Amino acid sequence: MRLVSFALLAALSGSTLAAPDLQKLSAEGAALIPPFQQHLLDTVKSALQDGGPAQAVAACQSLAPQIAAQHSAAPWQVGRTALKVRNPDNVPDAWERRVLEQFAARIAAGEPVAEVRHAEVVDGEFRLMKAIPTGEPCLACHGSAIKPELAAVIDQRYPADQARGFALGELRGAFSLRRPLDAQ
Repeated sequence: MRLVSFALLAALSGSTLAAPDLQKLSAEGAALIPPFQQHLLDTVKSALQDGGPAQAVAACQSLAPQIAAQHSAAPWQVGRTALKVRNPDNVPDAWERRVLEQFAARIAAGEPVAEVRHAEVVDGEFRLMKAIPTGEPCLACHGSAIKPELAAVIDQRYPADQARGFALGELRGAFSLRRPLDAQ
């Protein structure tokens, strides 16, 4: 579903919000994604420069949750999720899983990963997800040719890791945002 069908979205979700209200919430939430994404990317790039991929894995583990918290300005909650997660704290809830599966189908049908997003009112919350394509910097830790010494670091830090084997441009996961509808 594209973000242009807000009247239908409101009707289907049972929301009493008008289409412009949903558009406003969608724009507000979407505006939170680029600074969050850039902060994460800058942190990983800095760690890569300072100590290589193993340092990036350590930074991701310790700093990514703090970065998400910093970018979660009330009433918004900002995070990331995926169908194949590295950090078990990022496992998708039922709604996120359904949307991620829809994203995968839309991408398989030819929609560009960078354009895939979805917004919906769910249980009194406005929820928004935007697909994350696998970028070049992601491949060192999430690609199919992870160096053995790095794989050992990942295995140590994330024993249940599923987030490997990605190719450039594939759906890596999604930014997931939520806010209560009654928040001002």
